[in-house]
Amino acid sequence: MQVDYIIVGIGIAGISFCEQLRAHEKRFVVYDNASQQSSTVAGGLYNPVVLKRFTSVWKSTEQLEIALPVYANIEKRLKVKLDYKISVYRKFASLEEQNDWFTASDKPLLTRYLSPIVIKNDNKFIDGNFGFGEVLETGRIDVKTLIDIYKADLLANKLLFEEPFNYDTIQIQENAITYKNIDAKYVVFAEGFGVKKNPYFKNLPLVPAKGELLTIHAPELKMDFVLKAGVFLIPLDNDLYIVGATYEWKDLSHDTTNKAKEELLSKLNKLINCPFEVVNQVAGIRPTVKDRRPLVGRHKSHKNLLVLNGLGTRGVMIGPYVAKQLYDFVENSLPLQSDIDINRFEN
Repeated sequence: MQVDYIIVGIGIAGISFCEQLRAHEKRFVVYDNASQQSSTVAGGLYNPVVLKRFTSVWKSTEQLEIALPVYANIEKRLKVKLDYKISVYRKFASLEEQNDWFTASDKPLLTRYLSPIVIKNDNKFIDGNFGFGEVLETGRIDVKTLIDIYKADLLANKLLFEEPFNYDTIQIQENAITYKNIDAKYVVFAEGFGVKKNPYFKNLPLVPAKGELLTIHAPELKMDFVLKAGVFLIPLDNDLYIVGATYEWKDLSHDTTNKAKEELLSKLNKLINCPFEVVNQVAGIRPTVKDRRPLVGRHKSHKNLLVLNGLGTRGVMIGPYVAKQLYDFVENSLPLQSDIDINRFEN
């Protein structure tokens, strides 16, 4: 079999690169053994504002301009709903926070995204005496559905091998790759935390951060916006809500923990005061980077081995953006931005 690309990993990074290849009619196959679950447990929010500090997310406007059409194309092609437009509210803890919000909303990068109006809390089950600030142009990508339906489509078209990628089997020539019975021009490793087992890119400064989410059933809450207040509270259908997320740097298993559950419930109980039931808990390992920028580029000795990783906590926004950068770098010889290029860690 002859292809242009072998992609290893089919989370948000891998899907984003597949979409670049589809758009340019490139041939590809994918290897994935579902061992990395960061994307499948992602909350899926796209939000252009860092709500802890009221600052703009890096390249937020550019990211959204590329990412949202990608998801729209997938929705159209696979006849599925993925993009749910929903407001994100930041709970104010004081009048001082309200004033900080107003100040931030006057800044050039933020005025488009921060509503200057304080929204009064009219939900008796939410503790919000100082009201909320609304972030505009926000939403949620249903990442689990995205990955499930994308994999099913790849399988139906015989483009997905559900098995581990064997690094020892790869044969690298100057301008080609042979892997088993497949001849390719390039391999793109989009493995998330799994890159730590990749002999070609294992030394990249990836900082794995375990995250856990709860799903609760709260039939009285009746909340139709995302609420950020210590935790994120994200409404789904049928009175279900995602509560997240935790950060853990020592325990890097995919097992859920009581510690994370108690941490999330402690914060949740300070936010809402209605009955609820925990109906699910999931865990995954986020591929974060110390400088909070993705890891994109080519191997210093093997130019046909490429990496697309380190999407961190905002993968649904940043994935399509950096996938396009990597495609243009390989196919159109455009330079990578220096702050995402893995060469920034050479020294």
